[in-house]
Amino acid sequence: MNSALQEWLSCAPTPLALKADQRWHVFISYRSVNRYWVLELYDILRQLGYSVFLDQYVLSAAAPLALTLGEELDASASAVLVWSGEYEDSEWCKSEFNYLEGREKKRTGFRYVIAKLDQTRLPGFAEEKIFVDFSERREGPGGSDILRMLHGLAGKPLPEKAVKLAAEVDEEVKQARIKIKAARLDGDVNRLLELAQSEHLAWVNSPMLQCAVVESLIGLKRNDTALQLATKLCEQFPKTARPRQLQGLAESRMGNWKSAQTILGDLYMAGEIDPETLGIYARTWMDRFNATGDRRYLLKSRDLYRQAFETAPDDYYTGVNAATKTLLLDEIETASQIAQRVEALVGGKAIANDYWKTATVAEVQLLQKNYTKAAQLYEAAVVVAPEDVGSHTSTYNQAVLILSHLKADTEDQSTVLRAFSHLTHSANA
Repeated sequence: MNSALQEWLSCAPTPLALKADQRWHVFISYRSVNRYWVLELYDILRQLGYSVFLDQYVLSAAAPLALTLGEELDASASAVLVWSGEYEDSEWCKSEFNYLEGREKKRTGFRYVIAKLDQTRLPGFAEEKIFVDFSERREGPGGSDILRMLHGLAGKPLPEKAVKLAAEVDEEVKQARIKIKAARLDGDVNRLLELAQSEHLAWVNSPMLQCAVVESLIGLKRNDTALQLATKLCEQFPKTARPRQLQGLAESRMGNWKSAQTILGDLYMAGEIDPETLGIYARTWMDRFNATGDRRYLLKSRDLYRQAFETAPDDYYTGVNAATKTLLLDEIETASQIAQRVEALVGGKAIANDYWKTATVAEVQLLQKNYTKAAQLYEAAVVVAPEDVGSHTSTYNQAVLILSHLKADTEDQSTVLRAFSHLTHSANA
């Protein structure tokens, strides 16, 4: 256990004595795709003195599964329901949720907490339940979140020491985010790298801030430096998806689509189907299409973007890419329908301090052949982040593809692309 986690857990509640009919302090309900995260939770609870029911450690191969799980739930003082997008697909897990909810409502002292591992929305039957958000801690439970979960199970508020420690970390996160954004806006790579050297608890207990630095470096087209830092983060947090997503994106931006596709393909086959993973994976197939001209790869790219957008219909980035790839496949009516859905999300005006959303608004207008308005919006996007030449290059290359496919005349092409005249035009976005 690392020192940062130990510091947090010094504030953890001790387990209460079990009643005569209880065998477990905590029952863990989960789906197998989240097993590694669950094993981390199991180890932490055990080290704190909790008796924990985890099926792979307790159930025998010959035991009737449904009967045994029911018995062990009845013998548990509390439970943690580990939730992710994959959990919702499991009818068995839904059944366990209903059972946990029923037990808690009986007011016998039983409590359960939802540990939410990704950005997937809780479904209707669970949306009123309070949850602990671990989406930034896919490598395993940690920080103030693990304390909130443990005190939630005990029905107690966080102790003063934990509240002070959480406030200190939260303030560091707030200030660090401001500094990262300022350094990115200024194009100050050295400051970004200096920030990444911090040993503050907020930086070492989660990859969140380090990933923000990597993302900034990619935006500034310092892909080689970003790749080095992302690779280091993958070693430090091997079970977290975000560093690997950024590792793949950096490879892709450097033109290494094969390496990028390997990284993102592994994530995809491991069950990571969030919009970010699907979007970057789709990009690698588009890169492959650009390298080979093979239409199969364009189809694959479009289908992945479309999958992401249908799964998360408020994700405008995958939506606009789905529309563009559909246009490139000459499915004009469908492309227009998707573009209109995206326009309903982002509107028709520039978004203050948001490069990608403003660039998306511009691309939607371009898809609809509103060339003058698209040009104005692209210029507004560039002004939002004037040093983000990596982002500009990616946007420029997409605009070139759309203009070519729409057979825009020379004057319209010149009008739209004027916003990117500062770029050294490169095929590697």
